[in-house]
Amino acid sequence: MGVAVDIAALARQIRDAQGVAHKRDIDAVVSRLGLGRRDAAVPVGDDCAAIPDGDGHLLLAIEGFIDSFVAADPYFAGYCGVMVNLSDVAAMGGRPIAVVDALWSRDAAQADPVLAGLSAAAAIYGVPVVGGHTNTRAQAGNLAVAVLGKAGRRLLTSFDARPGDALIAAIDLRGRFREPNPYWDASTGAPPERLRGDLALLPGLAEDGLCAAAKDISMAGIVGTALMLLECSGVGALIDLDAIPRPDGVAMARWLTAFPSFGYLLSVRPDRTSHVLARFAGRDIAAAAIGSIDASRVARVRDAGGEEAVVWDFLAGPLIGCGVEASP
Repeated sequence: MGVAVDIAALARQIRDAQGVAHKRDIDAVVSRLGLGRRDAAVPVGDDCAAIPDGDGHLLLAIEGFIDSFVAADPYFAGYCGVMVNLSDVAAMGGRPIAVVDALWSRDAAQADPVLAGLSAAAAIYGVPVVGGHTNTRAQAGNLAVAVLGKAGRRLLTSFDARPGDALIAAIDLRGRFREPNPYWDASTGAPPERLRGDLALLPGLAEDGLCAAAKDISMAGIVGTALMLLECSGVGALIDLDAIPRPDGVAMARWLTAFPSFGYLLSVRPDRTSHVLARFAGRDIAAAAIGSIDASRVARVRDAGGEEAVVWDFLAGPLIGCGVEASP
């Protein structure tokens, strides 16, 4: 799009964003629970817990929601409880099996819109709610939702990006912001069959061996999510901001902290890049190579004029504590 930006200011914005700050909390928890072991069958740091199971893997995803979000937009909070977990399962190359939820509310009336959103998303995406926990006599409203999924032998992980890979961003731009929030909603109101087919793209890429590393774009934003992928894989990258798929009329600064309902980063070998891009294009999802993976362990961004700025230097310190520096 060629719009001039203050690259140093954008790098600071990414580092200081609330979504990235929340991800930094992971480091202390990983350390306290002793989870940062790279010799595990599937290391911790991915979008789901992946448990080897027969000829594949069980996937377990869980999301807890900030109480202010549940209070401000209870229907969408319930809807997101399903949607974002399904995105996590897809990001690891899996397909969902079932949903459970834990809901606290002051009374049944407060719980109803949350449950309505949860029920609607479960029906739209075709994944049953099979149980959970409910308390309608709590002092405040809180929500957590978990999804069980299944993947084959080939997972998409955060630990398999390699120097020389292309970094691809795939985002459904057919949406709108739920003002004034950073949530880019391309799900509510969309045809259920389309939404289900779009999610199936990710396990298809894994099963066909077209990609081994992926992560869904979270509240950390596009570059913030890339940081977690890079840290886990022990690599660095140069990200071309101007190449990131972006809706018309949305400023770069806002888009970099947006949380899209369908958005993924994939690290893809150069000889497979065109095939991966073609699959997203076939479903009218905007996808582009936005950078290249290297061995530097430094994440940098570049603007349209070629100016660069460092966003994170993993040699200087971790973000989530799940990278190579966490090895015993």
